[in-house]
Amino acid sequence: MSVAAILAAVACFPGTQGSTQLVTVQAPLHATTATLSAWVRSGSCWRRVAGPWQARLGRSGLSAHKREGDGATPTGTYRLGGTVYGIAANPGVRFRYHRLTCGDWWDEDPGSPTYNTFRHVACGTTPAFGGGSEALWRISPQYRYFAVVDYNAGPVVPGRGSAIFLHVAVGATAGCVSLPERRLVQLLRWLRPAADPLIRLGIT
Repeated sequence: MSVAAILAAVACFPGTQGSTQLVTVQAPLHATTATLSAWVRSGSCWRRVAGPWQARLGRSGLSAHKREGDGATPTGTYRLGGTVYGIAANPGVRFRYHRLTCGDWWDEDPGSPTYNTFRHVACGTTPAFGGGSEALWRISPQYRYFAVVDYNAGPVVPGRGSAIFLHVAVGATAGCVSLPERRLVQLLRWLRPAADPLIRLGIT
């Protein structure tokens, strides 16, 4: 391996203390295609173990000022939610897995008290929340599998953006990060809850 390749495979990322798994997503400003890599901690820095892979971003690219409905993917470093979701059966992830059923929604209504959370309502009923809320079980292939990026999660700020997922790629997204299904499943199987994995979204 060349010196350049060795240097490219090791990096230091501030603000990632306490975690031993990291996913980085990097792209130029306004780009809708990004480079995604997976890393494990190596001392005070990180060693790449997978990637770089091509990922897709929101139709408006990356933004440090994400707002509901703007089509942007938020920049920053975030934890991944404790549950992986999917329309399909569990592909072998180590996180808790919830297979989506009729009535499973993500509340994307900024005026709702449960904004930016997973909600289940009785199948066939209209939820109390509106806006751009998604009937998760109907969105395929994007939601065959997805992990939640804990953006705008603690505390939740109305209108700051919701439903930022890592899901199956079908072109540019509404603000999520997406990968081809084979790559996504590989990544989801790699993630370990005990590693407190982070995802870092940044402009190159």
